[in-house]
Order: sequence, then structure tokens, then C-alpha cells
Amino acid sequence: MKTTERRTPIARRIIGDLLLALAILLLADVLIVMPAKINAVVLKADYRKVFTYELALCAILLLFALDVRFSLFTRWKPVILKGIGWVLRVVVALLSAVILFFCVKVVSGGMINTAGQARYAVVLGLALENGKHVPDLTARLDTAKAYLEEYPEAKLILTGGNADESGRTEAAVMRDILTEKGVSQDRLILEDRAETTKENFRNIAGIVQADEPVVMISSDYHMDRAVRIAGEAGFSHLMRLPAPSGFFAYGANMLWEVVLDLNDLTKK
Repeated sequence: MKTTERRTPIARRIIGDLLLALAILLLADVLIVMPAKINAVVLKADYRKVFTYELALCAILLLFALDVRFSLFTRWKPVILKGIGWVLRVVVALLSAVILFFCVKVVSGGMINTAGQARYAVVLGLALENGKHVPDLTARLDTAKAYLEEYPEAKLILTGGNADESGRTEAAVMRDILTEKGVSQDRLILEDRAETTKENFRNIAGIVQADEPVVMISSDYHMDRAVRIAGEAGFSHLMRLPAPSGFFAYGANMLWEVVLDLNDLTKK
């Protein structure tokens, strides 16, 4: 029994330290990445809202890590306070489990590549920052160009209607970049009216049959939610082609997807 009693605090300390490190890294990433994005995009109010929810998720994970490491909620000796602490512990643990589940879902969803031959590949747009495309959008377009080279009969549907202050949409910017890279315009189809991922697929449904094979090209962190939304829109034969994303902003982007996943879940 003595051996067990010694091992348990050590194991708890290690797990708590790991959880604390994860929570702090996520919080730091969100605090560094998101304010810069908010200042650079046109849809500032939407980005601020997601930023607020990301901070809330980080706070929950941080509380959970502190409780695992230091028994934050059950340190008090009075029975009433200890009882309240246990209730808080259970609530925070359950919320953290949900958050971590969706984090794993986002990460694992971006690791799946099922791309094969299809007539159409859909490239999802990404908000322009100060009127310029960001590296993650470049990665999506490089992935799309490589797909066209592998399948010469395929065409790309470039989707994204959010315009910058000059009026250029995401789809138009993607078209210009791809043509500069040597892609023929007759292999590019623009869907430049959608402002959300859901609208992307509603509009694409007017171009592609829902039961036709379609390749989905988006950033790895966005792939899981994009495939789910496309399936809800009726697309039944989806193939995934994730584009690699930047390491530095991955935590903030992952939590962005978790926030939107949870938002969709609460609306059902």
C-alpha cells in the first residue's frame, strides 16, 4: 500500500504538469495569433466573438489542469466548501473532456487523406488579412495545383465570397494566384458568393451533383468540420485532401474549429 500511495501523487503531478503545459501553450497561441488576425480581417466582429470563446475554452482547460495538479477545488476543509469544490471539479472535468474530445477530432480529421480521381476538387477559401492571402491559403492552393497535375482532367471549384476592403473575394484572389502559378483559367470555376462554409456547399450544389465524387481541399485543421458540413449539405462521396498548415498558429486555428463545432452542436 505504501508503494501505491507514493506513486499516485507522482503520476498525478506528471499528468497535471502536462495538462498545464498544454493549456498554457494553447492560451499563449490564442493570445498571440488572434489579436493580429482581428486587426487584419474585414469581419472583425465575428473574429472577436470566436476569440472570446477560445479564451473561455482555454480558461476551462487551465482550471482543469490546476485541479489535477494542485487539487484546486477540494483543498478546503469545511464540508460545505469541499462539497461545492467537488461539484465544480466534476463540471470542469466534464467540460474539459468535451473540449479535448473535439480537439482530438480536429487533429485526427486533418491526418486523413483519401483523395483520388474526380472531375471536381473544391478549394475552400480563407479570410484575407490586410487584403493579402495568408500562408495557409497558399498551402491550399499548392495542394490544389499538385492535384491538377496528377489528374489532368480535373477542375477546381474555388469558393469564398468574403471580400476585402478593395472588393476582391477570396475566390478571385485564389484564381489570380493559381493563374500566376501557370494553371489555365478554363480549369477554374469560381463560387464567389458564399460567406460561410455552409454557404459554400449550398452554392456548390448548383455546380456538382451531390452524389458525384468530389475532392475536398482545405487546411488540415479545417478538414473535419468541412467534411461534416458538406455531408449535411447532401454530398455523399467526399474525398479528403488536407493541406498542411503553419505550426505556429495551429493551436489557435484548432480551437477556432472547436468553437465552431460546439456552436453547431448547440444549435441542433
